[in-house]
Amino acid sequence: MLVAFSVAPSASDSSGSVAKAVAEAVRIVRESGLPNETNAMFTMIEGEWDEVMDVVKRATEAVQASAPRVSLVLKADIRPGHTGQLSAKVRRIEEHLSGTP
Repeated sequence: MLVAFSVAPSASDSSGSVAKAVAEAVRIVRESGLPNETNAMFTMIEGEWDEVMDVVKRATEAVQASAPRVSLVLKADIRPGHTGQLSAKVRRIEEHLSGTP
């Protein structure tokens, strides 16, 4: 499965930034060893249901350690039997854009 999620404290620090808390969540994801990537809005992670959800939970708890209230947005693509979709889905789009599907 692929999961795209965003987790952040509901209140920012005095500068208006949530980067420090979000960095702790991303650290958990990267240390998981599961395929992942982070962009300006979401972190995507790929793996089996239990392992992915465990990482999302631990990442959320890492943010919660620095804030009394946390926001979590999660979107999942559940497709048993498929792996490598973190890059394959993008590759298929690029093939269509280049005219070579």
